[in-house]
Amino acid sequence: RTRILYPHDGPVPRSILVTSAAPGEGKSFICANLAISLAQGVDNYCLLVDCDMRRPTQHMLFGLPNNAGLSDYLQHKKRLSELLVPSGVEKLSILQAGPRSINPAELLSSASMISLVDEISKRYDDRIVLLDSPPLHAASETAVLAQHVDGVVLVVRYGASRREYVKALADTIGREKILGVVFNAYKATMLDYKVFGYYEYQQEYYGNRDR
Repeated sequence: RTRILYPHDGPVPRSILVTSAAPGEGKSFICANLAISLAQGVDNYCLLVDCDMRRPTQHMLFGLPNNAGLSDYLQHKKRLSELLVPSGVEKLSILQAGPRSINPAELLSSASMISLVDEISKRYDDRIVLLDSPPLHAASETAVLAQHVDGVVLVVRYGASRREYVKALADTIGREKILGVVFNAYKATMLDYKVFGYYEYQQEYYGNRDR
């Protein structure tokens, strides 16, 4: 969150795509937690859009029924205001994926989708939009969406992501677009505990002082 809200140079990104190279790397879980973290900031509101229309997940993570959402906006031209739902977290709204469509690639690559991303990211100065997109290796439309957001967060799962897939993902999106990489599900070894044990002790020490 800090790296997003306080970039080294340039403005704060208002639209961020969260993706991975392949399925099963935890990008939807990371995206949901990042959305909560951003919404808990003093000055920011967050809108989370579930663009993974093949395998929608956000409604399950937040315990919501996936009755309507992005597919209704793109296919049936429903009003956006009718589709946004509260997440249960203050200052965080969700646009769910909605009922499954037979042509998600065409919908996510459409002019209506690009226009939506532009509209929701520029309408309010204090809103950050997160897009939970399909894995690039499984859905080509992710590359299209990546060109219309301010930045991209890559999720790489320890022991799961193939090196060539991650490199292809970075090359396709463009390295200048990548805000950062989340290295997910890392398994620490005894050597890690020995090397980084001091920092764990330090964290516990400061935690105890705050009680």
